Amino acid sequence: MSSLLLFNKPYGVLSQFTPEGKWRALNEFISLKGVYVAGRLDADSEGLLLLTDDGKLQARIADPKHKLVKTYWAQVEGIPDEVSLDRLRAGIALSDFTAQPARVRRIEEPAGLWERDPPIRFRAAIPTAWLEIRISEGKNRQVRRMTAAIGYPTLRLVRAAIGSATLDGLPLGQWRRIDGSYKDLQGRLE
Repeated sequence: MSSLLLFNKPYGVLSQFTPEGKWRALNEFISLKGVYVAGRLDADSEGLLLLTDDGKLQARIADPKHKLVKTYWAQVEGIPDEVSLDRLRAGIALSDFTAQPARVRRIEEPAGLWERDPPIRFRAAIPTAWLEIRISEGKNRQVRRMTAAIGYPTLRLVRAAIGSATLDGLPLGQWRRIDGSYKDLQGRLE
Protein backbone atom coordinates (compact mmCIF):
# COMPACT_ATOMS: atom_id res chain seq x y z
CA MET A 1 0.00 0.00 0.00
CA SER A 2 1.32 3.41 -0.97
CA SER A 3 0.83 6.47 1.17
CA LEU A 4 0.17 9.89 -0.21
CA LEU A 5 0.18 12.87 2.13
CA LEU A 6 -1.51 16.14 1.25
CA PHE A 7 0.09 18.99 3.22
CA ASN A 8 -1.01 22.64 3.33
CA LYS A 9 2.42 24.27 3.45
CA PRO A 10 2.67 27.66 5.17
CA TYR A 11 4.76 30.55 3.91
CA GLY A 12 8.38 30.31 5.04
CA VAL A 13 8.60 26.52 5.06
CA LEU A 14 10.99 24.64 2.76
CA SER A 15 9.93 21.58 0.75
CA GLN A 16 12.42 19.48 2.72
CA PHE A 17 12.79 18.06 6.22
CA THR A 18 15.89 20.05 7.21
CA PRO A 19 15.70 23.79 7.97
CA GLU A 20 18.13 26.20 6.27
CA GLY A 21 18.93 29.76 7.29
CA LYS A 22 15.77 31.69 8.08
CA TRP A 23 13.45 29.03 6.60
CA ARG A 24 11.61 26.39 8.59
CA ALA A 25 11.25 22.78 7.39
CA LEU A 26 8.65 20.04 7.06
CA ASN A 27 9.92 18.24 10.18
CA GLU A 28 8.02 20.83 12.28
CA PHE A 29 4.74 19.57 10.80
CA ILE A 30 5.25 15.96 9.64
CA SER A 31 6.92 13.41 11.91
CA LEU A 32 6.37 10.38 9.66
CA LYS A 33 9.49 8.61 8.41
CA GLY A 34 9.98 7.34 4.87
CA VAL A 35 7.91 9.94 2.99
CA TYR A 36 9.43 12.22 0.40
CA VAL A 37 8.32 15.37 -1.37
CA ALA A 38 6.75 14.80 -4.80
CA GLY A 39 7.30 18.16 -6.52
CA ARG A 40 8.67 21.22 -4.77
CA LEU A 41 7.05 24.45 -3.64
CA ASP A 42 9.26 27.46 -2.90
CA ALA A 43 9.59 28.63 0.72
CA ASP A 44 7.83 31.91 -0.16
CA SER A 45 4.89 30.06 -1.74
CA GLU A 46 2.04 28.41 0.13
CA GLY A 47 -0.43 25.62 -0.35
CA LEU A 48 -0.61 22.04 -1.50
CA LEU A 49 2.50 19.91 -1.25
CA LEU A 50 2.36 16.16 -1.86
CA LEU A 51 4.58 13.62 -0.14
CA THR A 52 4.70 9.88 -0.71
CA ASP A 53 6.54 6.72 0.25
CA ASP A 54 6.23 5.40 -3.35
CA GLY A 55 9.20 6.30 -5.57
CA LYS A 56 7.29 5.63 -8.81
CA LEU A 57 4.42 7.83 -7.72
CA GLN A 58 6.87 10.54 -6.58
CA ALA A 59 8.48 10.56 -10.04
CA ARG A 60 5.12 10.58 -11.83
CA ILE A 61 3.84 13.56 -9.85
CA ALA A 62 7.05 15.57 -10.23
CA ASP A 63 7.81 14.81 -13.89
CA PRO A 64 6.27 17.37 -16.30
CA LYS A 65 6.13 14.78 -19.11
CA HIS A 66 3.09 13.29 -17.32
CA LYS A 67 1.25 16.63 -17.72
CA LEU A 68 -0.18 16.61 -14.22
CA VAL A 69 -1.96 19.97 -13.99
CA LYS A 70 -1.11 22.22 -11.06
CA THR A 71 -3.55 24.98 -10.10
CA TYR A 72 -2.22 28.16 -8.48
CA TRP A 73 -3.87 31.22 -7.02
CA ALA A 74 -1.65 34.24 -7.60
CA GLN A 75 -2.27 37.64 -6.05
CA VAL A 76 -0.63 40.09 -8.42
CA GLU A 77 0.21 43.76 -8.23
CA GLY A 78 -2.15 45.66 -10.53
CA ILE A 79 -5.21 44.54 -12.48
CA PRO A 80 -4.24 42.57 -15.60
CA ASP A 81 -6.42 43.01 -18.67
CA GLU A 82 -7.39 40.19 -21.04
CA VAL A 83 -4.67 41.17 -23.52
CA SER A 84 -2.03 40.60 -20.85
CA LEU A 85 -3.60 37.32 -19.77
CA ASP A 86 -3.74 36.20 -23.42
CA ARG A 87 0.07 36.37 -23.45
CA LEU A 88 0.12 33.71 -20.73
CA ARG A 89 -2.56 31.69 -22.54
CA ALA A 90 -0.41 31.69 -25.69
CA GLY A 91 2.80 30.61 -23.93
CA ILE A 92 5.34 33.21 -22.92
CA ALA A 93 9.07 33.42 -23.52
CA LEU A 94 11.10 33.70 -20.34
CA SER A 95 14.86 34.18 -20.17
CA ASP A 96 15.73 30.47 -20.27
CA PHE A 97 12.64 28.75 -21.75
CA THR A 98 9.23 29.39 -23.23
CA ALA A 99 6.43 28.51 -20.84
CA GLN A 100 3.72 26.35 -22.36
CA PRO A 101 0.28 27.93 -22.73
CA ALA A 102 -1.42 28.33 -19.35
CA ARG A 103 -5.08 28.36 -18.49
CA VAL A 104 -5.57 31.71 -16.76
CA ARG A 105 -8.56 33.61 -15.45
CA ARG A 106 -9.16 36.42 -13.00
CA ILE A 107 -10.92 35.30 -9.82
CA GLU A 108 -12.12 36.83 -6.58
CA GLU A 109 -9.93 36.25 -3.53
CA PRO A 110 -10.43 32.53 -2.78
CA ALA A 111 -13.04 31.90 -0.07
CA GLY A 112 -11.61 30.70 3.21
CA LEU A 113 -8.06 31.72 2.36
CA TRP A 114 -5.97 32.08 5.51
CA GLU A 115 -4.02 35.22 6.43
CA ARG A 116 -0.41 35.05 5.37
CA ASP A 117 2.24 35.46 8.06
CA PRO A 118 3.90 37.80 7.37
CA PRO A 119 1.32 39.67 5.29
CA ILE A 120 2.15 40.78 1.76
CA ARG A 121 3.31 44.34 1.24
CA PHE A 122 0.40 46.73 0.89
CA ARG A 123 0.42 49.92 -1.15
CA ALA A 124 -2.77 51.97 -1.07
CA ALA A 125 -2.15 53.46 -4.52
CA ILE A 126 -1.70 50.12 -6.29
CA PRO A 127 -4.61 47.66 -6.44
CA THR A 128 -4.14 43.90 -6.55
CA ALA A 129 -5.96 41.11 -8.37
CA TRP A 130 -6.20 37.34 -7.99
CA LEU A 131 -5.54 34.97 -10.87
CA GLU A 132 -6.13 31.26 -11.18
CA ILE A 133 -3.27 29.82 -13.25
CA ARG A 134 -3.19 26.20 -14.39
CA ILE A 135 0.07 24.79 -15.77
CA SER A 136 1.58 21.34 -16.18
CA GLU A 137 5.27 22.30 -16.16
CA GLY A 138 6.32 23.69 -12.80
CA LYS A 139 9.84 24.94 -13.49
CA ASN A 140 11.71 27.00 -10.89
CA ARG A 141 9.60 30.03 -9.87
CA GLN A 142 7.66 29.69 -13.12
CA VAL A 143 4.36 31.30 -12.12
CA ARG A 144 6.12 34.28 -10.53
CA ARG A 145 8.29 34.71 -13.62
CA MET A 146 5.28 34.46 -15.94
CA THR A 147 3.26 37.16 -14.15
CA ALA A 148 6.32 39.42 -13.93
CA ALA A 149 6.89 38.98 -17.68
CA ILE A 150 3.46 40.50 -18.40
CA GLY A 151 4.07 43.37 -15.95
CA TYR A 152 2.08 42.11 -12.95
CA PRO A 153 4.45 40.76 -10.27
CA THR A 154 3.14 38.06 -7.96
CA LEU A 155 2.77 39.20 -4.35
CA ARG A 156 1.35 35.95 -2.98
CA LEU A 157 1.29 32.47 -4.50
CA VAL A 158 -0.83 29.56 -3.29
CA ARG A 159 -0.89 26.13 -4.95
CA ALA A 160 -4.51 25.05 -4.71
CA ALA A 161 -4.42 21.69 -6.51
CA ILE A 162 -2.22 19.05 -8.10
CA GLY A 163 -4.32 16.97 -10.46
CA SER A 164 -7.53 16.31 -8.55
CA ALA A 165 -5.84 16.53 -5.12
CA THR A 166 -6.88 19.84 -3.55
CA LEU A 167 -6.54 21.94 -0.42
CA ASP A 168 -10.28 21.59 0.26
CA GLY A 169 -10.85 21.16 4.00
CA LEU A 170 -7.12 21.06 4.81
CA PRO A 171 -6.13 23.73 7.36
CA LEU A 172 -2.82 25.58 7.04
CA GLY A 173 0.09 23.60 8.49
CA GLN A 174 -1.93 20.35 8.56
CA TRP A 175 -1.73 17.15 6.52
CA ARG A 176 -3.92 14.19 5.76
CA ARG A 177 -3.11 10.76 4.34
CA ILE A 178 -4.72 9.02 1.42
CA ASP A 179 -3.97 5.28 1.28
CA GLY A 180 -4.24 3.18 -1.85
CA SER A 181 -2.39 1.20 -4.45
CA TYR A 182 -0.25 2.91 -7.05
CA LYS A 183 -3.06 2.45 -9.59
CA ASP A 184 -5.64 3.91 -7.20
CA LEU A 185 -3.44 6.94 -6.57
CA GLN A 186 -2.89 7.49 -10.31
CA GLY A 187 -6.63 7.55 -10.83
CA ARG A 188 -7.13 10.14 -8.08
CA LEU A 189 -4.45 12.39 -9.55
CA GLU A 190 -5.40 12.19 -13.23
